[in-house]
Amino acid sequence: MNVVTAQINRQALIHNIQVIKSLVPDSKIVAVVKANGYGHGLYLVANTLDPYVDAFAAARISEAISLRDRGIKKPIILLEGFYEPSDVPLLAKYDLDTAVHDMEQLEAIEQAELVSPVRCWLKIDIGMHRLGAAPDEIAEMKVRLEQCVNVQKPLGLISHLSVADTPSEYAYNEEQIAYFFKVAEGFNGPLCLANSAGILRWPKSHTDWVRPGVILYGISPFTGKTGSDFNLEPVMTLKSSLIAVRKVKRGAKVGYGAAWTAPRDTVIGIVATGYGDGYPRTAPNGTPVWVNGRLVPTAGHVCMDMLFVDLGPNANDKVGDKAVLWGKEVPVERVAELCGTIPYELVCRIMPRVNVETL
Repeated sequence: MNVVTAQINRQALIHNIQVIKSLVPDSKIVAVVKANGYGHGLYLVANTLDPYVDAFAAARISEAISLRDRGIKKPIILLEGFYEPSDVPLLAKYDLDTAVHDMEQLEAIEQAELVSPVRCWLKIDIGMHRLGAAPDEIAEMKVRLEQCVNVQKPLGLISHLSVADTPSEYAYNEEQIAYFFKVAEGFNGPLCLANSAGILRWPKSHTDWVRPGVILYGISPFTGKTGSDFNLEPVMTLKSSLIAVRKVKRGAKVGYGAAWTAPRDTVIGIVATGYGDGYPRTAPNGTPVWVNGRLVPTAGHVCMDMLFVDLGPNANDKVGDKAVLWGKEVPVERVAELCGTIPYELVCRIMPRVNVETL
C-alpha cells in the first residue's frame, strides 16, 4: 500500500516551460534540475523537458553524470563547478560545462591532462558574495582561461542575482545587473544571468541564456505569491489519506506536548504523513490540508509518521479518504510561509519512502 505519494504532473511541467519560453522568446533555456529536480525526480524532469530546452544545469558532478548515463545529450552546466582536481578529466569524459569561480579551479584546469578541452563559464560575484570571481580577479582569470588549451572557446560568463526576488532591494538588483553587463563588454561568448525571479520580473537581466529553476515546477520565487499568479501550474502534489477518525471533547489536549486544545466538541482526523516523509514539523496549528473538497486545519505537532487535522464537529469523513498536503488545492508556497521557510525547501526534502506517481 502506498501511504504517501508525491504525484508528479509532466503536463504541468511542459505547460510551465512553455510559459517561460513566452517570457524570454530571444533566449536559450537552461533548465535547472539540481537537488533531484527540486525533489521532483532528476531524470523524470530532464526527460520531460529535453525536447523543450537547450541545456540543463546541475549542482553536483554526480547529478550530471547520472543524466549522461540515462541518455541526456544536451549541454549540462555545473553551476558550482567541480570540487576536486581529479574531477576535471570527468568534465571532458562526460562533455560537461563547468563554472569556474576561483583561482583554484582555474589552476586545476590548466594543470589537467585532458583528451579534449572543456567548456567553461567564468562565474563572477555581482553581489551574492557566495561564489564567483572578485572584481580584481576577473581580468586575469579571463585571460588565463582564454589562453588555456584545455578550455573551449569562446568563454562564457555567468552569475547569479541575489535579490531579484526581493522587491525592496530594487536599487541593489539594478546595480548587480548593470555590473554584470559592464563585465560582459569584454566577452564574446554566451552570457547567463536571469534566474526564475529575473525571468518573471527583471527583463533587463534576460541574456542570451536564462536559467529557470523553481518556476519550472510551478512555484513562485516571490513571498506572498503563488505560481498561479504567473500562470504556472504546480508539478508536485503531495497526498496521503486518513488512517483514523476520532471524536474529541471540548478541552481535549491533542498530540505531543498538548500543542492543541480542542475549542469545541469536534472530530479529529489522523493523516498518514509526517516529518519522516518530508512534511515540515514546524507547520503550526491551522496549516491547511485539503480533505473532501474543503480546507481543514492541522491541530497539534506534526509527528514522524502522522499529523492531526480538525475535521469539524459535523464531519462525515472516513478512514481511507484522501488528503492533499500541497498541490493545486493547497499551494506549497502557503504551507512554506506558515512554516517560516521557502517552498524550495519543502519540495526538496521529500523523503525516499514517499511513493512517486507520474501523470
